[in-house]
Amino acid sequence: MNGSDERPLVIEAARIVDPSRSLDAVGTVVVSDGRVAAAGPDALNQGRPDGATVIDGKGLTVLPGLVDARVFIGEPGGEHRETIASASRAAASGGVTSILTMPDTNPVIDDVAIAEFVMRTARDTALVNVFPAAALTKGLAGKEMTEIGLLAEAGVKAFTEGRRTIADPALLRRIMTYARDFSAVVMHETQDALLAGKGVMNEGLFASWLGLPGIPGEAEIIPLERDLRLAALTGCRYHAAKISLGESAAVVAAAKRRGLAVTAGVSINHLALNENDVGQYRTYFRLSPPLRREEDRLAMVEALADGTVDIIVSSHDPQDTDDKRRPFAEAEAGAIGLETLLPAALRLHHSGAVPLMRLIEAMTVAPARLLGLDRGTLGPGAPADLVLVDLDRPFVFTEEHIRSRSKNSAFENARFEGQVLRTLVAGRTVFEAAG
Repeated sequence: MNGSDERPLVIEAARIVDPSRSLDAVGTVVVSDGRVAAAGPDALNQGRPDGATVIDGKGLTVLPGLVDARVFIGEPGGEHRETIASASRAAASGGVTSILTMPDTNPVIDDVAIAEFVMRTARDTALVNVFPAAALTKGLAGKEMTEIGLLAEAGVKAFTEGRRTIADPALLRRIMTYARDFSAVVMHETQDALLAGKGVMNEGLFASWLGLPGIPGEAEIIPLERDLRLAALTGCRYHAAKISLGESAAVVAAAKRRGLAVTAGVSINHLALNENDVGQYRTYFRLSPPLRREEDRLAMVEALADGTVDIIVSSHDPQDTDDKRRPFAEAEAGAIGLETLLPAALRLHHSGAVPLMRLIEAMTVAPARLLGLDRGTLGPGAPADLVLVDLDRPFVFTEEHIRSRSKNSAFENARFEGQVLRTLVAGRTVFEAAG
């Protein structure tokens, strides 16, 4: 920690966007002792703490640090793809100050000892806040429920099968019942493995042109509808981890109208890209769920804008070069995304598709609220997790911007508008843009 981090920090005359307080106004942010002392127009011209570091925020925007609720990390067991430390560096450079890591590691995060190992390693090596999710079933095998109560008592914030979908509805019902009793969140990706079969991209005309096996939308919709009925039956807090279809959004909206305690997420990839980006077998665009039609992308944008979809996630999924530079049908699915979550999302702001307040809400206070975290806010007294952004600065995202150990970005050489200049976690500067 450098000396300036030990002193109070004042960002003057910046635009402050804080969805937790419905605040969008020019003001001053004061950080002291790792917490937000003030953030708003009423802090303008109120003087500076003695010895404070002062930043002229004119023309810049202060946001709460982003909370990313779907991040895959190799450690333990796959450190060649990503460590907790390298993922935290990637997160910090993208303005992400809190991450929920998935249990798809080796060994799987399915008991208290492994969850505590991740928490301990994060405390020792990470620049950002790291919260491990635990598996719903032992070994992610879909057969035997994990000790949800013990894991929740150990500080686990959510339970998920990561990339997998539980096939057995009776088992999922039991899991949901136990989760309800501990007020735990069940986060589930809905992708029926048998329906998906050997498909590698969205089923449709474009897949036929490329000669690639497709995955029908029903592979997502059918397990989603099943899950929502089980959530209604058990009364658990259910989160559809990553939906990608207009029809899926309609199913979630109907469940919300019935008063169910359900939420839904969407990956930034499915808001910014569509199946046409696969182009000539570009394997960095092999994702799960697959990129969909443009009509579905637009439907997901609309669902985000109207609140049907609650949160945006990066779905950061590092894969090494050998696993991605293969024929499309043989390449591993997944892309990194921590560095590009915010600038890619800001495309929706600049195009007028989603209001800035709603967009930032979906990446800050909404995921924090879902996970029960005291993050995603610039309210006085909150931990000083914040990001200073130039919303209008253009840049091209090249490999030199990537802090992740893996380089499989779906936004390689993408043109963005909106660059992170500084990221703070608990008042400490953990990233500062060069120049």
